[in-house]
Amino acid sequence: IMNQGKVKWYNAAKGYGFITPDDGSKDVFVHASALRSAQLESITEGQAISYELIESRGRTAAGNLRLI
Repeated sequence: IMNQGKVKWYNAAKGYGFITPDDGSKDVFVHASALRSAQLESITEGQAISYELIESRGRTAAGNLRLI
């Protein structure tokens, strides 16, 4: 299931950030490895994005990212 949201913030130096889901659920962690997998250089605050919820290192995170 593809979810949609907006990038809340992303810190390239730290290699992670968060996405605020459009459905009002809690913010979703996004790691630099998900950007690399999607062949994205970076994501910026406020950018619309679709993603799937995946398990990464024992926590829920965004994967399969696509800009919309």
